[in-house]
Amino acid sequence: MAPDHLDPLPFVPLLPEELLRKHHIFEPLDHRFRSAARLLQSMWRQDRELPIGSYMVNGKRKKLGSRISAAAAKSGANFMAPAIAVLVRRELAYREPAALIDEGRLYGNLLSSMPLAFNLFGLPKLDLSFASRVLAELFPDLKGAEVRAVLFEHSPGRGDPALTGDHSAFDVLLRYEKPNGTKGFVAIEVKYSESCQEPAPTIRPRYDDLAEASGLFVEPMKPALRTNPYQQLFREHLLAQAMLMRGDADEAKFVVIAPRLNALVGSAVAGYQAELKPAGEDQVGFASITLEDTIIALAMAGEEEYAARLYRRYCDFQLVDGELCLFWAGDGPIGTAHEATPVAGPLKLLPGGRA
Repeated sequence: MAPDHLDPLPFVPLLPEELLRKHHIFEPLDHRFRSAARLLQSMWRQDRELPIGSYMVNGKRKKLGSRISAAAAKSGANFMAPAIAVLVRRELAYREPAALIDEGRLYGNLLSSMPLAFNLFGLPKLDLSFASRVLAELFPDLKGAEVRAVLFEHSPGRGDPALTGDHSAFDVLLRYEKPNGTKGFVAIEVKYSESCQEPAPTIRPRYDDLAEASGLFVEPMKPALRTNPYQQLFREHLLAQAMLMRGDADEAKFVVIAPRLNALVGSAVAGYQAELKPAGEDQVGFASITLEDTIIALAMAGEEEYAARLYRRYCDFQLVDGELCLFWAGDGPIGTAHEATPVAGPLKLLPGGRA
């Protein structure tokens, strides 16, 4: 939950260009949530005294507060624990053939959902008993199931015509087994500042066959499913369904994790959900979980201090509000309001009212 004296924000603020420029994060194409998230990441970087990164634009190098320098990136500073930084190096070395991983974004872009996926599920990967507890917190119907594997940027067969025939993959996949021997998986798409309007690949004819055969959709041939903002959810949901139909597991879920205040992702998820029939026994169910509730699950599973740090970095937009108020007041230099915010106990920083 938010600190006791603060009400949850209904949405993120529109931030003044001058404030964004002072943090070196003014990007004219940013939507409202991304702009606020970029500021939150820049503040996190400043608090840790990480050197600012940059990128090339029109042949010139431009500072960007939501990136870290090459040296800081190489040191693993984008990851929330040293063990996760070590895990990431190993995961990259043993990535699946044809896996598409942008190492520059992963190591140096604070705003990217790629490092967020590792920061959320890195500790569960390193401790499968912890992963099982997290799974039970996220899905009470899976209490007692044991997580057997945590996979990143996973596809069971890129280009396999028996699946979707393309390179669609999940950010994270949790394989589990129930006490009765039932095997299942949870396929996860992690969003942070995305808008669900990212460049879309060509939708292959194989998707038409799967959409019809799956029984997942009210109107399986509806064109809207194959365009933004739904096309990525459509592709990954059908990849999970193809896995189930092939016999890779006995049951499965496809889940989107995104911040509560990212309205664009929230709208896309709600709209996509409206296109679905209720999932049957042999179908992959669809669900969305807020990033905040995912962090709560980590806390409830035993990592309270780590969860508090995750929440502070990725979800505490009260810090953005404080920076905005300080900017309006003009009574202090940029970069001090969030530093002065007292740190509450771990769960007091978490939303949702659970203690």
